[in-house]
Amino acid sequence: MAFARTCSVALVGVEGVVVEVQADLEPGVAAFTLVGLPDKSLTESKDRVRAAVVNSGAAWPQKKLTVGLSPASVPKSGSGFDLAVAAAVLGAAERIDPRVLADIVMIGELGLDGRVRPVRGILPAVLAAADAGYEQVVVPECAAAEASLVPGVSVLGVRSLRQLIAVLADEPVPDEEPDDLVGRPDPLLAGLRVPGTGAATGMHSVGAAHHDPGHDLADVVGQDAARTAVEISAAGGHHLFLEGPPGAGKTMLAERLPAILPRLSRQDSLEVTAVHSVAGLLPPGKPLIDVAPYCAPHHSATMQALVGGGSHMARPGAVSLSHRGILFLDETPEFGNQALDALRQPLESGYVVIARSAGVVRFPARFQMVLAANPCPCGRFSQKDDYCDCPPMSIRRYQARISGPLLDRVDLRVTVDRVTREELSMRGARGETTATVADRVRAARERTTARLADTPWRTNSEVPGRELRSRWHAVRGAVDEAERSLERGALTARGIDRVLRVAWTVADLKGHDRPDDTDVLLALQLRTGVARGAPMSLGALA
Repeated sequence: MAFARTCSVALVGVEGVVVEVQADLEPGVAAFTLVGLPDKSLTESKDRVRAAVVNSGAAWPQKKLTVGLSPASVPKSGSGFDLAVAAAVLGAAERIDPRVLADIVMIGELGLDGRVRPVRGILPAVLAAADAGYEQVVVPECAAAEASLVPGVSVLGVRSLRQLIAVLADEPVPDEEPDDLVGRPDPLLAGLRVPGTGAATGMHSVGAAHHDPGHDLADVVGQDAARTAVEISAAGGHHLFLEGPPGAGKTMLAERLPAILPRLSRQDSLEVTAVHSVAGLLPPGKPLIDVAPYCAPHHSATMQALVGGGSHMARPGAVSLSHRGILFLDETPEFGNQALDALRQPLESGYVVIARSAGVVRFPARFQMVLAANPCPCGRFSQKDDYCDCPPMSIRRYQARISGPLLDRVDLRVTVDRVTREELSMRGARGETTATVADRVRAARERTTARLADTPWRTNSEVPGRELRSRWHAVRGAVDEAERSLERGALTARGIDRVLRVAWTVADLKGHDRPDDTDVLLALQLRTGVARGAPMSLGALA
């Protein structure tokens, strides 16, 4: 009996489980049996591995071959086990020393010609291997940069099974000539962007588009209140609701919000990159995402497209693709009620748990939500004029499409009024640039980080209300008006907590040690939409 083992990784969502791949050869009729709860694509690896081994110049063992994937209770899917299965079989056949394979994690798909192809989820798989204590990882050559993001792990990138055999057998490594791909797409990358799998096919596709760096806040004419709300949203991680007629600038403001967010920390970058790696949305040539993602799904998106799902194994949805970034829902009332209400749980918890027949997966979903809506079906309803022809019942029905429980989780609500002729024609009326606002946001985040240094929270929007009431106090008497609003029923208990969070963000932007009455009044005005005489421009107060 000949036996060899090596390791690979099974991904469940963005979490990985190290799987031991065992190969056993016994005398008998030549057969290849794969056990350990494999799915259809993994079961087909028997044919891929056999062809790849033969075409790589190695002899296929003509014995009874059993390959086991342990632990057998963990569902295993995908073609990323091919490389480990081939190595284990060659170890059992004594083409490779079995002792060399035992402590190596191998991830990659094999072509019939022996080439090693990349698979989705390389980064979370290597992270799982590192957490389990493994220090050596073999991945496809084109995915080596992504795997190298994990510290403390030695990464070997191979282009073919022949190269891997030579490295492990301590033989001269053959040179693999690259394909002539001038003017043609690389076939090795085709499997990372397969249409129809529930994920977009590129970072600039609908549902996972990054902001355009050419967009600047100075392009937005007027809208002082909305610009203030966008700045506060970026500084404190608060959710935002923009309501106003078409063409007033709601989408322009939302598209410019990611540019004023600070760059992601190393830990956040790894989390975001892991999600996009599983979804197959990593930008070509850039394995690490270090800017806040911006996700803007169409209003026809289903609940599964927003929160994640799938018929067999769940895939990340828009809320996970916008993790540590912005989820923008334009024309919010046009989304399905069920899809919108499904956002309530991830807004509170910061993650999504999806149960399917193949298992339960958990995706991170700590995002900032930006809602944009017209005030009525025709979009012209306003308290200032009578251009709207919609019946009152139609207006109420349209506005009721966004449920009260969802709106109660939104910290900032702003009416974006129609831009006037004078504002458009005024020379030199450009507002502050993105760079200016981003500097204030960065300074405010630094104050917040210093205050929350010994806590599990990083932004004001994450701090529980009980902590704000017991640990960090506003100036005496500053919250009296907010408490009166609670007594009158204008605020819920959750609402007054969110007012306090916004007040702390305003104080951080102004450089105050604690929120005073003007900070709380501005937060209350942005929460309720009722004018209270608070200044709406932070630029003059900074």
